[in-house]
Amino acid sequence: MSSTYGKIFKISTFGESHGKAVGVVIEGCPAGLAIDEDFIQSELDRRKPGQSKITTQRNEDDKIEILSGVFEGKATGVPIAMMVWNADQRSKDYSHIADKFRPSHADYTYHEKYGLRDYRGGGRSSARETLARVAAGAVAKLFLRHLGIEANAFVSQVGGLKLQKSYKELDLTTTEDNIVRCPDQEMAEQMIALIDEVRLSRDTIGGVVDCVVSGVPVGLGEPVFDKLHAELGKAMLSINAVKGFEFGSGFEGIALRGSQHNDQFYVDDNGKVKTHTNYSGGIQGGISNGEDIYFRTAFKPVATIMQDQESIDSEGNKAVVSGKGRHDPCVVSRAVPIVEAMAAIVIADFYLRNKAIKL
Repeated sequence: MSSTYGKIFKISTFGESHGKAVGVVIEGCPAGLAIDEDFIQSELDRRKPGQSKITTQRNEDDKIEILSGVFEGKATGVPIAMMVWNADQRSKDYSHIADKFRPSHADYTYHEKYGLRDYRGGGRSSARETLARVAAGAVAKLFLRHLGIEANAFVSQVGGLKLQKSYKELDLTTTEDNIVRCPDQEMAEQMIALIDEVRLSRDTIGGVVDCVVSGVPVGLGEPVFDKLHAELGKAMLSINAVKGFEFGSGFEGIALRGSQHNDQFYVDDNGKVKTHTNYSGGIQGGISNGEDIYFRTAFKPVATIMQDQESIDSEGNKAVVSGKGRHDPCVVSRAVPIVEAMAAIVIADFYLRNKAIKL
């Protein structure tokens, strides 16, 4: 089972939803980097359950513990190990599906691949694993800060409610001003109302998280199989419930002519090469061009719904699956820090890889 990502800034996550703990080991973090534990905790607080009425009510403090790799507040250059103890598991909520396959979950595929599965909250397939990514992403963010690189994600769509403004028209510093993490306050209220309506109907709904990575230097990424946008796509598609990824103009770009879509170059007053438009999403030929990297990640409706659904059991017999437990009616608000974390990990890894190959 692959639980490792990265080549130089490398992370390995461990733990299950209803196991004792979830954590991460980070290799390749530059020695001497100041590790702000309060900042790491604040990032986990953005992801943790129970933070509002539109998220799961599982009650977890997600208090981070740094086990190794940090001395007197700085990274020592050896692997950094961090973990969070699970505290509020209710494994009995899942006993009724111990031998049943929940629709659109990983139950069937895990059972077929491994011959057994941890049915308690999905085990390793649970989104609880993402807290380890957020912790690692916080360290990556601390590193990128020194380089003037910043990743900012926000919710741009819930169901049919979609922001029509460009990210450049939005004040991304207001993203945290509401519980759905949409920087347009009027749209945020509509999104919250829709999610609450879906929750009360014992159903779920999907949405989209946009992300802007600013300050990225020219030259990150490789020309063929390790294209920067391909790695960002891999990172985002590895997040639970993600069903789509597009960068730059994405699918909407097909409606444009080449004469409209091409990003024309110019030299600004500081002698820096820029482009008048950014349909390329900050990446050309798989390599960053110095413009904002911009992409969108689509999250499906959460598969666990509080309704009876027809399915089968492990013997192939017809069965009814009843939704129980505590689950998000829509994941996008909690997904914002996860998207940022994975973007930061990818950029940090590629930055260090780029430094390793250039004289």
